[in-house]
Amino acid sequence: MTRRYQFVVTALGLAFAAATGIAHGQDYPTKPVTIICDAAAGSTPDVDTRFFAEGLGRIWKQQVITVNRPGGGGSIGARAFMEAVPDGYTLYMPALSGFVSLPGVAPNLPMQVPRDFVVLGFTAENPMFFAVNPALGVNTLPELIALARKKPNSVSYATTGVGRLTHLTGELFQMRADIKLLLVPYTGGPAHAVSDVGTGRVDFIIEGYSGVAAAVKAGLAKIIAVATAKRLPEFPDLPTVAETLPGFAATGWQVMVAPNGTPEPILRKVSADTATVAKDATVKQKLAILGSYSHAMTAAEALAFVHQQQETWRPVVEKIAAQQKK
Repeated sequence: MTRRYQFVVTALGLAFAAATGIAHGQDYPTKPVTIICDAAAGSTPDVDTRFFAEGLGRIWKQQVITVNRPGGGGSIGARAFMEAVPDGYTLYMPALSGFVSLPGVAPNLPMQVPRDFVVLGFTAENPMFFAVNPALGVNTLPELIALARKKPNSVSYATTGVGRLTHLTGELFQMRADIKLLLVPYTGGPAHAVSDVGTGRVDFIIEGYSGVAAAVKAGLAKIIAVATAKRLPEFPDLPTVAETLPGFAATGWQVMVAPNGTPEPILRKVSADTATVAKDATVKQKLAILGSYSHAMTAAEALAFVHQQQETWRPVVEKIAAQQKK
């Protein structure tokens, strides 16, 4: 085979691959797409995933299905995603705790990018809300702290899993407030946890607003604080945790990712369409009502954001891990 012939064959191959890739991007998707969520149905990450699945479905004119793979601190969802064929028909919206995890809690986590997959864009953030059982006799965060100091290791709080952001927020809260709480972790989403708060079996819960909204409206739980830097426009009368513990902030978030090896045209299309959904006024309004907030980011911006968040939470995770060894 002459060099000229080899050159022609190689050039034709590259041209064919490029043309095939373009076709992939233009035609995609031609069948239903699955988005894996690493949280249980009814949880805040699940609700956010479904909003984005619905929005992408409208753009693509294809069914976009949310599949829940909760448990293992996010590792079950991550493993399910790692087995996906890199053709763009299985996507993943991991939560913060998939990237920031307590050592020994979630096998194979925290996940690393770009080693494990391709980040395509930011979807939504979910500030943590503190909601108490009304019979606890607590109406403010300072009152909750005072009660916990009076009864160390007795005031209980529910989370949606060990190593999840709800748990990390509770641990950070204890460190900053200099209190000792009783952790009650749940699996299967916030429904059972919120129910136990409503009946008084657990004193309070840390969760995204969509996870506690129904209980709050029914009078079974009372929100006393939100872990944002400033008060939220949708909840102007709700104090922030930072008003009691300056600088305190705990906000969950999700990003859209695809398997490594997915054709570049498909990656670009999913990234652009995810940003379109994030900017959609109707989607933003629906999310805000549930205490979630969408933000459009390019793939590069979202990747930088993930790395920044890992560095932000690293000292907290390391401190918690050190305390657990004592």
